[in-house]
Amino acid sequence: MERPVPRALQGEKEEEAEEVEVERVLVSEHSWRPCPTARRRVRGCLEWVKRQLFRVGEDWYFLFILGVLMATISFTMDIIVIRLHSAHMWLYREIGDIEVLKYLSWTLYPTALAAFSTGFSQSITPHSGGSGIPELKTILMGVVLEDYLAIQNFGAKVVGLTCTLTCGSTLFLGKVGPYVHLSAMAAAYLGKMRTTVTREYENKFKQHEMLVAAQAVGVATVFGAPISGVLFSIEVMSPHFAVRDYWRGFFAATCGAFMFRLLAVFNSEQGKAGWAGCALSSPLASPRGIFGVLTPKPTPSFLSPLPETIAALFKSDLKIDFPFDLLETFFFLILGIICGIVACAYLFCQRWMMVAVKKNWLTAKLLATDKPVYTVLVVLLLASVTFPPGLGQFMASRLTMKEHLISLFDNRTWGLLAPNASGMAKPGGLWQEWDHPSATIYGTLTFFLLMKFWMLILATTLPLPAGYFMPIFIYGAAIGRLIGEVVALLFPQGLHSEGPPRPIIPAGYALAGAAAFSGSVTHAVSTALLVCEATGHLGHILPTVLAVLVANAITQKNQPSFYDAGIIVKKLPYLPPIRSRHIASYRVMVEEFMERRVVALAKGDGFQEVLVALDASADAEYPVVESTGSPTLLGTISRSQLVTFLQSHEHPQAPQREKLATVGTLGDDCTIEPIMLQFSPWTSLHQAYHLFQLLKLHRVFVTRSGELVGAVSRAELRRAIEELANPK
Repeated sequence: MERPVPRALQGEKEEEAEEVEVERVLVSEHSWRPCPTARRRVRGCLEWVKRQLFRVGEDWYFLFILGVLMATISFTMDIIVIRLHSAHMWLYREIGDIEVLKYLSWTLYPTALAAFSTGFSQSITPHSGGSGIPELKTILMGVVLEDYLAIQNFGAKVVGLTCTLTCGSTLFLGKVGPYVHLSAMAAAYLGKMRTTVTREYENKFKQHEMLVAAQAVGVATVFGAPISGVLFSIEVMSPHFAVRDYWRGFFAATCGAFMFRLLAVFNSEQGKAGWAGCALSSPLASPRGIFGVLTPKPTPSFLSPLPETIAALFKSDLKIDFPFDLLETFFFLILGIICGIVACAYLFCQRWMMVAVKKNWLTAKLLATDKPVYTVLVVLLLASVTFPPGLGQFMASRLTMKEHLISLFDNRTWGLLAPNASGMAKPGGLWQEWDHPSATIYGTLTFFLLMKFWMLILATTLPLPAGYFMPIFIYGAAIGRLIGEVVALLFPQGLHSEGPPRPIIPAGYALAGAAAFSGSVTHAVSTALLVCEATGHLGHILPTVLAVLVANAITQKNQPSFYDAGIIVKKLPYLPPIRSRHIASYRVMVEEFMERRVVALAKGDGFQEVLVALDASADAEYPVVESTGSPTLLGTISRSQLVTFLQSHEHPQAPQREKLATVGTLGDDCTIEPIMLQFSPWTSLHQAYHLFQLLKLHRVFVTRSGELVGAVSRAELRRAIEELANPK
């Protein structure tokens, strides 16, 4: 039997035990962490290195991470897409000559992928459909769209876009727009990480800088073209950029493009080793050749390494000492006019189709409740039209979108090659897909342009992640190729102002057509440089720029850009551009369209006046004047402060309580924020428009001699531009 220990002795023993435990812990720490002096020196060196690295600015490191990360994701996505698409083509070849089975294998594969893309992405986030550029453009204008840049949407967009791209030329959609959205989401997440590392407050200016760099990275990592990627993103996304944003965008885009091409070169070297004995270079060649001629059956391409780099670089062999004659400038001018007219028709029809789909009772119901069903119906129709034994044989439907561009940029003249073609599929003979025995190359190119016009417009209504720049890029290249082949047919000896005759090069017209049509649809001029960077050919830069300028002059005068049309159809908050110089935007004054009934508060107002003001208006901030008789504008008070004011004061007629004050004024209990910018009634519409765009403003108060007379918001400014600046 143990004797109970006295409490005093028990306390002494517990203290001794604690001291022994502390000594044991100290000895343990000393044994596990030796050399404290050396560790302190190492820690000091690391802190010094951190200070030296962050001396140039910590943003540059996160921009570098953004470029490398998005390039790696883009390259990995391309690898997966080409493998899955090659598996589809292998299944289509191996299924035999039974037409029903071939039709099912051709149509069901892209239909299932498109339905999965729609269902998966839409079930996670409603912001995954379309390209995403209209929403991002609205955000860069200063409008806050909730949860649009949340990182939770990233996975849904990646998976959905991969499935969309795997459908190939059947669906005829690209990746530029969604990838810009992905890059913006990654930039927003990295911005939050930067604030965690640097322990700085994240403001909207830092967020804007990261988003500007992100959109440049998104374009550059798709094409591997940093310079034109930055310029194109700046032209498309916002009219005003700071100079420092240019450098940030160039740095991030260069890192992304360099990483993308580095991965492409590595993959190319690996692919050459695996394809040393392969007889066919194109994984899309059928076992019976182009039109039934037997050819060797290739190994399934999804089981072997790729034969060449899959980087978005469209190689061309346009190494010509004299690329074009001065007289050909006239035909490039004609090409620009044609691209501008076709672009206007395309933009008008596309906007009409988007509105019609939302107004039709059947399609509106499907898009509201059963988006995958609508996707299945549309993709099944498009896949049936592109079925190779059917109408697809007149549209080169077996070529991928990249192979479409490579074939259209072919340096040879198809009109001269077609009569001598043997019908045998040869490596590198992608042009033979355009040479049908009963239609000739002129017929197939014309049929391709006519069919893809309405097919692409219909595909833009699909609620899945998809880009629309690459399809219009290919469409413009087809227009230019057709014009070039016709010119080569009319002038077989070529055009020459002096010296020996020089042949017509249709590939140069294809380059100019791709830049002109895509530039006119997006209202961008940098597509001329984008074509040169993507192909590595600068010989046709002058006629390409000419065609782009002419096409843009026609389209910008008559139609909004593709992305502006998306903003209009989706009814996003936006400011329509002031396109013409001869309009009266300089003569229209703010006093003609400003809101005159502004809910204002006086500095001496109390509970009752604040309650009436909050009930009368739902504004985020309220102007504060000196008094009712002297409406001199002093500043603004946010709605949240006014709500707090009401919660801390009682209504004068309410029963008295102890904790709440019964008297008090705004000037005594609230902080009045000063106003940095005010409009005069004689400020022009043109000046107000550019200030709203440059400073990302939402509402500006109008004062006359310091007295509040009205306010201008985005709604009044948009209404003034539509009714006064651009009269119908």
